Order: sequence, then C-alpha cells, then structure tokens
Amino acid sequence: MSYDAQPMNILGIETSCDETGVALYSTEHGLLADALHSQVDLHAVYGGVVPEIASRDHIRRLLPLVRQVLAQAGVERPDAIAYTAGPGLVGALMVGGGMANGLGFAWDCPIIPVHHMEGHLLAPMLEDNAPDFPFLALLVSGGHTMLVGVRGLGEYQLLGTTLDDAVGEAFDKSAKLLGLGYPGGPALAALAESGNETAFALPRPMLNRPGSDFSFSGLKTAVMLIVRDAIERGSLDARRADIAASFQRAAVDTLVGRTLQTARREQYGRVVIAGGVGANRLLRKEMGERFDGDVYYPRMAYCTDNGAMIAVAGALRFADAEQASEIRARARWALDSLAGPGVATV
Repeated sequence: MSYDAQPMNILGIETSCDETGVALYSTEHGLLADALHSQVDLHAVYGGVVPEIASRDHIRRLLPLVRQVLAQAGVERPDAIAYTAGPGLVGALMVGGGMANGLGFAWDCPIIPVHHMEGHLLAPMLEDNAPDFPFLALLVSGGHTMLVGVRGLGEYQLLGTTLDDAVGEAFDKSAKLLGLGYPGGPALAALAESGNETAFALPRPMLNRPGSDFSFSGLKTAVMLIVRDAIERGSLDARRADIAASFQRAAVDTLVGRTLQTARREQYGRVVIAGGVGANRLLRKEMGERFDGDVYYPRMAYCTDNGAMIAVAGALRFADAEQASEIRARARWALDSLAGPGVATV
C-alpha cells in the first residue's frame, strides 16, 4: 500500500447504521487499537434497525469509544480523523461526521470523509497477506450485493449489482420466515449447519443469464412458499434446519457462480470478498475451493461494519483530507463515482 511519506496515526469512525466503530491505524505499525459497540439488542425487539434509536445510541457511545481506543493505543491525539460520510442512515452518519469535525477543530487535525463501501472493499488491507491491485471485489451485505472491478484506489468499475434484494436482506427475510431472531442472517447460517442442503430444490437466480447482476427476490419467494406449505402440514419445526441449509446453499452457489463467471470474463486472478455476508463460512469455503486464483478476506471481526476499515481507508485517502468545516453525510453514494486520491468526491 502507498501512504503519505510521513508516518501517521489515523482515527477511524464508523456510524453508518447500527454499529459504533472506532479504531486507530498507524501507517507504520498497522492497527493499534479498535473498539466496536453493536446495537443488536436495541433493535431486536423491532425486528430491524430503527434510525432514530440508532442515532441516539451513536451519540451516547461514540466519545467513550474514542477515549477507550486512544488510551488503549497510548496515543494522546491522532494525526487525522477518517469518518464514514455515506452511504447509510443520514442521522447516524451525522453523528460520526459531527464528532469528526468537532475533534478536528479541537485537535487542529485534518478530517477525511470515507465511502462506507470503499471501507469494506479495503478492509483486507488490514491483513498481513493484503491483496495487490487489480482484483475483483464481491461486496455483500444487508444493503449491497456488488461485483466491482478494482484497478487501483478510486479506480472502480461496477460490473454487477442486485436487481432487487441484497443477499444479506434475503438472508434476514428468510430467517424471519423461519421464525429466527434478529439479526437473522447469522442465525440462519448457524441453523443451516444441522440441516440437509439438498432437501429442497431452490433456484439459483441469474446464473444462466449474461452479465454479472444478481437477483434474490425469487429465491426468497421460493423459501416463503416452502415455509407456508410446511406450516400447513405441521412440519415446520422438523424441516426448519433443512430449509435454512437449502437456502444458504442456493444463495452461496449464486454468489460464487456469478463471481467465477465475472472473474473469467474480466480476467481477474484475485478476488476479494468483503461485507457482513463475507463472514459466511460456506461462502468462504466454496470460493476458496472453486476459484483458481487467490481469494482474500478481512478477518471475521472486520467483515461487519467497523472503525478499522474506515481508518485504513482514511490512511489511503489522506490526499482527500480537509479542514473541519462541514459535516458530510450522504444516504446514497455510488461507489463507482469515486475518483483517485486528491480528487474531490463528496
């Protein structure tokens, strides 16, 4: 990776949704400290994220986490502050942006607005075995399912995206149909381990169509019909694990198949998998076994939203640093609209 010549400590702040993440990254020594607070328990009663509750909890948690991380690293103040500027929940983003601007004023240090999905894309850079450019990135989360050709920092080509539900959303909705708790994706994956993945013949959407786009609404509907039939037969409890395993296998086959097709067509020898669904063990296993090239992941802790990915992205984006003056928060922000470092992108 290429950084500014002077070694720096970058504070990363992530508040795009329901996790408050803070980390301190050194361009010389790597990750020095990080902390994460999850709001899962707050939102579980509602079955999904409530934006106002998320914003209020970020306000309560963020400054103590900043103090904790700096104390853990033994650093009084950072050289720059990176924060998630979008996409995400605007209220939640405003909390992180406001904190970054306030600390930037107080410490007289520059701030760096970071694209949330670029943070996920660059999360494998935290590892000792970091990928070199170029590579194909599969970004999979509750809100995104994308295949991105990455030629360099800011050189992104969106090759495919979902036409309807993101894969993480399909996991969560299928889990809800099965009566599993929130968040549903991890619960479904855990249940699937005890099920028969060939019990139900579920569709693998889009695999036989040209291009690199995804679709998961049909798969979700197929699960709904199977669950409805099982309820009518009084067999849902007995078949719940089999349904979960069959759904997971269909979703993973779709992700891996589409990625392999795209990698061959676009001639990529390296694949990066990032985002919350990147923690799925079956996805990791299948991609590693079926792809002929090299596959890279962030460690499990950095697949979901976290401050470390924002800090490392900020280090690589230091040329975009600015003086604290305006809170930047964008609910929508196309990844392929980004330019290389040193070019205004927000």
